[in-house]
Amino acid sequence: MGRGFLAGPTRAVCQRNMSEPKTPKRIRVRLALRLPVRVHCRETPDVDWEEITRLVDVTPFGAGFTLKHVIEKGRLLHMTIPMPRQLRVFDHVEDQYKVWALVRYVRPLPPEADQAPLFEVGVAFVGKRPPKSYEEDPGKRYEIANSATEQGPGEDADEMLGPLHSTEREYTRHNIPVEILLETLDEKGQVVQSESTVTESISPKGASLFTSLNIAGGRFVRLSSQQYNMTVFAAVRSCTKGADGIGRVHVEFVDREWPL
Repeated sequence: MGRGFLAGPTRAVCQRNMSEPKTPKRIRVRLALRLPVRVHCRETPDVDWEEITRLVDVTPFGAGFTLKHVIEKGRLLHMTIPMPRQLRVFDHVEDQYKVWALVRYVRPLPPEADQAPLFEVGVAFVGKRPPKSYEEDPGKRYEIANSATEQGPGEDADEMLGPLHSTEREYTRHNIPVEILLETLDEKGQVVQSESTVTESISPKGASLFTSLNIAGGRFVRLSSQQYNMTVFAAVRSCTKGADGIGRVHVEFVDREWPL
């Protein structure tokens, strides 16, 4: 099955790479294999989505692809790929390679007319099983531990991962009221809830908005501003209620900075 996915020059390159001694440089060569992949994401314990897409390139350590769903750096995704067995680290006899992957970068692609947003995503494979903390908090963000920079995915992702510390608070929040349309989306990208509101404070990386909605931490939301003529996607970090009894949702922008 693995050889059936390769043809022409790509097949020759892969055969040559697999026959030569594996060195850290060699096994990181990206192969342009347009394999189908099923990507599963849990935003919260109760909200998840799946998307079928195709790889752009792949190595035994990670892959690149595009998504219509927004995602952020540090999130875990579960991927199912008909991966050539020569590129696998485990499950060499299974039809499908099921591996947990850590999002290392996300870049919005230039939008096309009447098309849904598209994001270029790069991931690192981190293991056959997710870390224990994932089941309790699927929206938790991680990074590759310093001790794991030279190893590939193994049985347990716990061996490769550490917590990701947000840098959003390094930016000064400004008490600027910006009119915002706040929207939550379902697994198909359709609007579920919407509310016209204003920011209580905002920085290039995130904002606090007044809201009557109850949005769980880990959800992704869409924020639109006619004043700034822009739309951004953001991850919800928390929902709180102030001393005035008014709810706030605290978000971090994931696809671009706000132009203050």
